[in-house]
Amino acid sequence: MIRLAANLSMLFTEHDFLDRFRAASAAGFRGVEYLFPYAYAPEELAAALREAGVEQVLFNMPPGDWEAGERGLASLPGREAEFRDGVVEALRYAEALDCPRVHAMAGLLPVGADAETLARYHATYVSNLRFAAAEAAKVGCQVLIEPINTRDMPGYFLSRQAQAMAVLEQVGANGSLRLQFDLYHCQIMEGDLIRHLERQFTAIAHVQIAGVPERHEPDVGEVHYPALFERLERLGYRGWVGCEYRPAAGTREGLSWGRDYGLTV
Repeated sequence: MIRLAANLSMLFTEHDFLDRFRAASAAGFRGVEYLFPYAYAPEELAAALREAGVEQVLFNMPPGDWEAGERGLASLPGREAEFRDGVVEALRYAEALDCPRVHAMAGLLPVGADAETLARYHATYVSNLRFAAAEAAKVGCQVLIEPINTRDMPGYFLSRQAQAMAVLEQVGANGSLRLQFDLYHCQIMEGDLIRHLERQFTAIAHVQIAGVPERHEPDVGEVHYPALFERLERLGYRGWVGCEYRPAAGTREGLSWGRDYGLTV
């Protein structure tokens, strides 16, 4: 059975952040994810999870200066110490929240990056991911990498599925580095979603969804999610499916698509 997790950075934004946990639970979600936990003490978040009766399934490592436009540190030469500090902080939160996976955002390439620059970013990315995966393995956590489409995030270092799979192979890490497979991003960049799922299935630790192209509810747009959910089940997927979309007109108003997967409206 598909297990849906509410992305609290996008869903239930009608509520204050700490109230979104209860709102998600009341709508039938049993897991939650969001961008970043660091504005709150781990104890506050743990209490919100406990009171709502939901699991923390994913969040991102510190991304650098988000407000200034930074989108991760993992591939940025010269920022290695900051990235490593972020790994330690993310794993501290993961342990406190009993969260089994954290996403390491890759970061943005400079405009007009040449081959030499790309090689330096790649080498930094691989080195940083080796460190992060080794640290995560010590506490039973997984680090995830996610190709993100360059329409929504121009210049993002990791944008193609084959690129991600090559990085996973190069880093190794014995399962502590895995793939976060966002069907929305993949559809925009490459399409052929079922074949990508099949080829990459053994590397996938987390799936995310949204309607394409507007990133609204997954029952609107060009992707037929029931077929993808059926294929995930046939493949034996036991992870979470993160609902990382922007409601078109209020979160509860748009949840009818999820009735077959345990949501209530």
